[in-house]
Amino acid sequence: MKIQNKNNPSIIFAGSFSIDHIIRFKRLNKPSLGGSVSYCSLALSNYTQDAKIGIISHIGKLNLKNSLLGKIKNKNIDLRGIKYSPVKNTNFVLDYFDHARTLTLKSKSPNLMFSDIPSDYLIFPPTVFVLVPLCNEISIEYVAQILKKFPDTYIGIDLQGFIRKIDEDGKVAYIYDNEIISNMEKIINLIGDKLILKGSEEEMSLLAKTCDDFEKVMAHCNEYNNYGIYIMTLGEKGSMLTKKGEKILKIPAFKPRRVVDETGAGDVYLSIFLFEFIHSDKSWKSIKKAAYFASAAASFLVEKKGPSGFVTKKTVLKRLEKKRYIN
Repeated sequence: MKIQNKNNPSIIFAGSFSIDHIIRFKRLNKPSLGGSVSYCSLALSNYTQDAKIGIISHIGKLNLKNSLLGKIKNKNIDLRGIKYSPVKNTNFVLDYFDHARTLTLKSKSPNLMFSDIPSDYLIFPPTVFVLVPLCNEISIEYVAQILKKFPDTYIGIDLQGFIRKIDEDGKVAYIYDNEIISNMEKIINLIGDKLILKGSEEEMSLLAKTCDDFEKVMAHCNEYNNYGIYIMTLGEKGSMLTKKGEKILKIPAFKPRRVVDETGAGDVYLSIFLFEFIHSDKSWKSIKKAAYFASAAASFLVEKKGPSGFVTKKTVLKRLEKKRYIN
């Protein structure tokens, strides 16, 4: 599939695939495909047939089996932006217990290079270029080159992979680091009004340098000199959105039938929100509607293990209409 019709909106997801070794209540599951590029692209390809989707990534062939990519390869997703190298791929151990998790990085894929982007994308720029790194594989220089080549493209940001701090043993922590946060603020200022940034409660609190009040965290986003959209996902508490000059939106979380695996829920939220956003009139009212779609879609993801809880827009609409929220 080639993304080359300038009249049809397209979404590109850039970041690393990961091999996820998930431990749940001390039980190790079989390795599964992870990474925001996986969850975002699969969620969107199942949600609608009208999305033109592409992936930019760098895969280490030494420890990633081709069978893990089966679900991606069976979808109408442009994979020409994936580069393969004879090195180890990003590999995480995710240890879940009582709705908390410990994340350990065992190996890391090579950083993304702007020169690896297919030439088609340069001729027909995507509508949205979504930066979803896992462990700092996207540099500020990469972002600057994207902005130079695609000045009219919306830029999606998943905050997690930009601000994770990883120690020598591979332990991933969300602790304040002045250099990391300063670099993230430079990226935000570079992107400007075309920015759509999503982060969890923990991630957004680090960015805002405060964690005692959600309203303060969202107010901090309006201190940047742009009119970008900032999204904070709050798990069972729903999500919040803000944009300079607009009233903060509070979006409820929808009740899933059961909770099996929360991994990737934020990715589903981001991809569905972006799709609905680019097909809207960009008003704050339509942005609120897009967030409801995103919240409902994310509620299905947690009902199944791994990258599999994806549903169609028709199914999401049914849950939206029922309005069963988590109190």
